[in-house]
Amino acid sequence: MIKNATNQSQGMLLFQLTQRQSFAIGTLKVKEIVPYSRLTAIPQAHPTVLGAATLRGDTLPVIDMAKAVGYPPLSKEELKNCYIIVTDCRRMLVGFLVRGIDKITACNWHEIEAPPSSLGSNVFVTGVMRVENKLVQLLDVELLLSKVFPDKPDNLHPVLTDVQREVLRPLKILLVDDSAVARRQLSQALDSISIPYFIASNGQDALNMLRHAASSGNPFDILVSDIEMPGLDGYELAFEVQNSHDLNHAYIILHTSLSSEISVSQAHQVGAHEALTKFEANELIHAMLRGAEKISEEVA
Repeated sequence: MIKNATNQSQGMLLFQLTQRQSFAIGTLKVKEIVPYSRLTAIPQAHPTVLGAATLRGDTLPVIDMAKAVGYPPLSKEELKNCYIIVTDCRRMLVGFLVRGIDKITACNWHEIEAPPSSLGSNVFVTGVMRVENKLVQLLDVELLLSKVFPDKPDNLHPVLTDVQREVLRPLKILLVDDSAVARRQLSQALDSISIPYFIASNGQDALNMLRHAASSGNPFDILVSDIEMPGLDGYELAFEVQNSHDLNHAYIILHTSLSSEISVSQAHQVGAHEALTKFEANELIHAMLRGAEKISEEVA
């Protein structure tokens, strides 16, 4: 168990989708950055998928990121100056074609703010930060990918027995994620099997809910939280819960879109009982069932 989970920071890759606006994604999602190379057409692909690239033996779809989030698409003349950001997210390798790469900068999650209302309906922005007095928008890559590659119904709706359902139904469950698409997926998974739950869109609200429930004598049994969140992230939330006598009753399941052993290792260090790469509904439900079993053993 690590002694301090505060000041969690990570690298942010800054890049350009337009000439004026900078965007960012966490470097933990990035495998490599390569110059544009000729792509192979993919029949019946999503309109934003320009084709497939083969890199180091892997074939991956390449998305025009500007077009995918609502900006003018890349022209054929621009392609030779563009870059492909290869990401490992949602258990798949995907390339994002961008107009330019700016730099990598360190960022503390506490420095990321909620998107201002002036951004309007740009739902792909999950937060904003300032780098050298310039506003940088943090993209919700999960939401973008869910639009281009929708989840299969089997991934969204878990299957469990009536006995298993009755094991979970009495438990007080809290779901935490800053991504609207992830919250919707989590909600749909539990709604489909009639399991009640509470939901929070950030770590600080979740911690407040956990403390209020504990002080009211009705603490949460299971906490399911995203790792990457602005403000109080999943690591810090898990650390706070495990190091509080009033809260550490909860079985903690952290989940991440990163296919990274590092994320899983850090999750266990801060006291999480489990760490999952999201999103697969059956995996999540079976993690909850393991939590229910542990809680039952402690009560007995």
